[in-house]
Amino acid sequence: MKHLSLLLSFAWGTAVGFCADGVQGGTIQHSYLVLGGKTAIIGEDGQTKWEYHGGSRDGFVLPSGNVLVAWADRVEEVTRDKQIVFSYKRSKENGELSTAQRLYNGNTLVTELGSRPRLLEVDPKGQIVVDVALQPETDNVHMQTRMARQLKNGNFLVPHLLAFAVKEYSSEGKVVRVFKTDLEELGGRKAENWPFTAIRLDNGNTLISLTHGNKAVELNPQGEIVWKVDNEHVGGQFKDPCGSQRLANGNTVIGSHGANKGVSMIEVTPEHKIVWTSDHPFAAGVHHFQILTTNGKPEPGMPLK
Repeated sequence: MKHLSLLLSFAWGTAVGFCADGVQGGTIQHSYLVLGGKTAIIGEDGQTKWEYHGGSRDGFVLPSGNVLVAWADRVEEVTRDKQIVFSYKRSKENGELSTAQRLYNGNTLVTELGSRPRLLEVDPKGQIVVDVALQPETDNVHMQTRMARQLKNGNFLVPHLLAFAVKEYSSEGKVVRVFKTDLEELGGRKAENWPFTAIRLDNGNTLISLTHGNKAVELNPQGEIVWKVDNEHVGGQFKDPCGSQRLANGNTVIGSHGANKGVSMIEVTPEHKIVWTSDHPFAAGVHHFQILTTNGKPEPGMPLK
């Protein structure tokens, strides 16, 4: 099987000048892409700079300034003037899509959920060039997987919610490593620590947001907990956290899909200090997001989200 290409290294700053509201203490401002009930870019001034079709699940602002977005039935790359330049529609045999990520070679990573759960690499013409079977351990289509990401070594991190596991797959579809999220230290399966977003950090650890479990954890390569943030640290403000992002400054931003009003995005330091929040109405029920700038400066490097 052909090896899947690596992730595109994004050059941030294509959306500079956009910013975030809800700043605690007035020291940090962000611009960010929100994906969920609304698909929009919010500026550092709290104004909506761009909006597209809602109900989105995953996506990125690309170096070109275009936005790659996944919905349940399709993936699109759209320009800022809302012209579609790439699209992929879900196959008839499956029920949902969840992932959209642009790869180094210009192809796009997509996950399909359903009777044949799989990772796909789709070329710019919308044709499938690589097909990798997934092992979600459930027929519940909606709960099979969420934010899959390709790693620098060509493998994939795939969160499987009801399996309570993040599985690392080789490009040939072999499971080479498993990170369990039903650890006793996290409350076992009773805590419903369903993995949603899994991120391989530069230090080799893996950051995982655990929806229903209302926490995020960082695991070392052996699957041991080295850092955790939960509702005890944020005053109960996590409500089904789905999307998460580790910033260049070491802070972690977590979005609560269950927060339909009030604070839905929280940035915490490694010491669990809250340094930024968003209660922007367009971020209500956020499914995933991307922090674009901090105090007018683009987030550097590839986004860890």
